[in-house]
Amino acid sequence: MLIVYRKEKVTGLINQAILSKKSIGLVPTMGSLHKGHLSLIEKANKNNDTVWVSIFINPTQFNSPKDFKKYPKNLEKDIDLIESISDKINVFIPNEKEMYDGMPKLKIYDFKSLDIELEGKYRKNHFNGVATIVSKLLNLFKPNNIYFGEKDYQQTLIIRELVRIEKINVNIIICPTVREKDGLALSSRNNLLSDSEREKSSIIFVSLNYLKKNFNSLKLESIKKSIIKSIQKNKNFKVEYLEIADSTTLQIQKKINSKKSYRAFICVNINDVRLIDNLLLN
Repeated sequence: MLIVYRKEKVTGLINQAILSKKSIGLVPTMGSLHKGHLSLIEKANKNNDTVWVSIFINPTQFNSPKDFKKYPKNLEKDIDLIESISDKINVFIPNEKEMYDGMPKLKIYDFKSLDIELEGKYRKNHFNGVATIVSKLLNLFKPNNIYFGEKDYQQTLIIRELVRIEKINVNIIICPTVREKDGLALSSRNNLLSDSEREKSSIIFVSLNYLKKNFNSLKLESIKKSIIKSIQKNKNFKVEYLEIADSTTLQIQKKINSKKSYRAFICVNINDVRLIDNLLLN
């Protein structure tokens, strides 16, 4: 396994891969890897000649310094997990100065309406932060394929728009959400929950499935109020949002048109730990 800390060395290795006509797969992460990340890395490893995993906790996509500081870190374990898939996978672990050529600075994009609702409504400039770092990684690695998880569905649409804006030639591969046995979507933030909070958090996926089953037959506002009330019966559980949106535009829906595709999106704040999830409804 090759671990690289400097962009200059990455550039040299990427140029060699391109000259050798090797396909390049990139899996961007913020570390604290779990089975969801590993599923992306495994897919990249199967489909590309050369695979890179980046590990960088990007400060510009955090709205709260407290949230940034407490984001879980376990670099040694991360490296072991990657190596368990293949010792031929390359890992890029830059620091902030290396990644941003100095102080971290946002680039502001026009994502039309994709970044207005849902996470964008509650985390100002979060997606500009994501796009800023993904743009840097795409230009550094020049991958044929880049891999993201469906759990961050809104982010995947933002990345597609970023690629269109910057005219980058890359395949964006979206992999299914990986879940625990009780349905909770895997997330690095799950590690910040207490045992009791973790056990009760299965209600998030239960609620999404209830919505999927009933959104065509019951009034949307009534279903949402019922779900929110049920979730918030749990101590320290607060629903930041629960919405049904158009799968393509992310426009929030008040009424359902059977000819369109919809997703349910939810964010639950559990004692200052934000958990997001989404589910295709039709």
